[in-house]
Amino acid sequence: MARRSRMAAALPLALMLAACQYSGSTSSSTPSASLSPAIASLDEQAKLFIGSGAVSAVAQVRWPGGQWSSAYGVRDLDTKDPAQPGDMVSVGSLTETFTAVTVLKLVDDHLIGLDDPVNGVIPGFEAELHPPGPITVRELLGQTSGIPSYIPASMGGVDFRPALAQPLTLEQALKDAAGQPWPASAVGNYQWDETNYIALGLLVQTLRKKPFPDVLNEEVIAPLGLAHTSTSRLDLTQKDILHGYLTLHGQRIDTTDNTHLAGSSAEGLISTVGDVNAFLAALFGGRLLSPASLAQMEKGASPAPYALGIWKGPQGCTSSGSFHIAGNEEYTFTVAVASSDGKYTATMVLALPPLPGTPEDPSADQQRQSMGEQMQSTLSETVNSLCSAH
Repeated sequence: MARRSRMAAALPLALMLAACQYSGSTSSSTPSASLSPAIASLDEQAKLFIGSGAVSAVAQVRWPGGQWSSAYGVRDLDTKDPAQPGDMVSVGSLTETFTAVTVLKLVDDHLIGLDDPVNGVIPGFEAELHPPGPITVRELLGQTSGIPSYIPASMGGVDFRPALAQPLTLEQALKDAAGQPWPASAVGNYQWDETNYIALGLLVQTLRKKPFPDVLNEEVIAPLGLAHTSTSRLDLTQKDILHGYLTLHGQRIDTTDNTHLAGSSAEGLISTVGDVNAFLAALFGGRLLSPASLAQMEKGASPAPYALGIWKGPQGCTSSGSFHIAGNEEYTFTVAVASSDGKYTATMVLALPPLPGTPEDPSADQQRQSMGEQMQSTLSETVNSLCSAH
């Protein structure tokens, strides 16, 4: 399986700042006509996704004094069980925002500095990858290290099934990036790649002297009570899972098994829209990092729209603008948007229409990309409309 498709740059978002009034909780049974304009727009977009062949869509919005959630479509194309707002899903590279928090906690605890090099700290980094010079924590967090990708070596080929069934450790992923060119000219320029966060996961577990999943659980998941979030392998006998699909030579393949991603600091997270919103509220509400580290996270490492584990959104109704994070595979997308104070959050998960993988049909990425853009735009409109109304 070749490189999984990604929304590789922050997308221009047209923010609709229409006033709205809405409070309390609702469910998928609430008719669109009774919803506030901001929520109704999100509800309508989710229904359009289902009408375009998406398997499921789940969304939750939170604001001071209220929340709304809804689910559309089915969990599983075989059982046809209706999707539910609390269903779990692999959230892909959204994992990186969680990982960034664990890295910045190292900085808060004075175990390493943002501008310290990692070459001699991360096991195998120097020997395996042969970086062209000192590579800093900030460059890895901000995707400006130029580090080579592990994915072509790990997941090449049209038939993606063997790769999906193969466990991949952080150490092996780093080795898989070895042999790829790492030109000095790439360092300092924005170039998104999962290997940055593979290296950061190894940094965390080296300095904390325990496996990365344990650190993530102890420092983020457990303190926030995120009961449906982990980096473990999914139990596919559970019903409350949103299934994803690809096609291979016209045959539909269930790609929900996350064996190849479990434990990954780049893409290994399983979560729900509710847990993601709770995480965003805690992060931007100042409950996870020191003010100095949070400010550095929001500032980023370069003029690129990617900051340190988050995308910088356009300014809306909060002075420093909104922030969004996107995590996606070729079969599911997760997009989350938060105001800069964490009081307004919106998250949507979309199980995409079963389409061929990129190696078999690169044009399928256009449809996936379009859906990702629509998710970002609609969620940002929702957050900024609710925020401007209060």
